[in-house]
Amino acid sequence: MSWQVYMIRTSCGKLYTGISTDIDRRFKEHCEMFEKKAGKGAKFFRGHEPREIVYSQDFESRSEATKREVEIKRMSVLKKQTLICEASNR
Repeated sequence: MSWQVYMIRTSCGKLYTGISTDIDRRFKEHCEMFEKKAGKGAKFFRGHEPREIVYSQDFESRSEATKREVEIKRMSVLKKQTLICEASNR
């Protein structure tokens, strides 16, 4: 089973970073959390409307994906934006 690290941009421009084996399903769960204020989505989305998946990266294991997630979460907003731009140019 492959894992993915992803970033979602919200309607107010904030970035959320997470991991999943199915980012499309996870995005829908986050959207439901915003709309219904309940469900399986991250609590972050109770107050932030998810707009789009702006970055994703594949990994073989959950451990590798989690390590990358932590790296990204520690990045400055500018570094995250650079990462998104570089990935979209590939």
